[in-house]
Amino acid sequence: MRKSAIIMVAVAAMIGFGGAAPCAAEEGGDPAALAKALTGARVSLERGLKASEKVGRPISAKYELDEGALQLSVYTSTGADKFSEVIVDHKTGAVKKREAITEGDDLKDAKEQSEAMAKAKVPLAKAVGNAVEANRGYRAVSVMPALKDGHPVAQITLMHGENVKNVMQKLD
Repeated sequence: MRKSAIIMVAVAAMIGFGGAAPCAAEEGGDPAALAKALTGARVSLERGLKASEKVGRPISAKYELDEGALQLSVYTSTGADKFSEVIVDHKTGAVKKREAITEGDDLKDAKEQSEAMAKAKVPLAKAVGNAVEANRGYRAVSVMPALKDGHPVAQITLMHGENVKNVMQKLD
């Protein structure tokens, strides 16, 4: 996830969201590569969020290409300052790997996401489900919470083929 953090910040600046960017849909600016990789993914983002609940409270999630391989990455929180990156198998929905987040931009992002989720009344999986339902034919590929004017919101990136759409869902 560290490599994609730079890409995420650049995309956030372009769309004006600030903080952590929501766009797992464009690794290196190539939504076609992600769209192609997603054809083999059987697990929805919502299901990946629910699978990660075994490890902690999900605070963000995204499909991404890591060295060309598709992975479903979910950040979780298990306390005030304990964060993990959970890799969920995109074919089975099982938790494959858990790694503590202890430093750098990943830790900074996890703290900001956790702060937003602490104020949220709507779980991320529900917000993602609502966005997908309102945008028939699209698939959620990332969800990133943030505080906007003191209120928790989720920036959700949706894809239909190579078409990318970003929607905002209130979490309070």
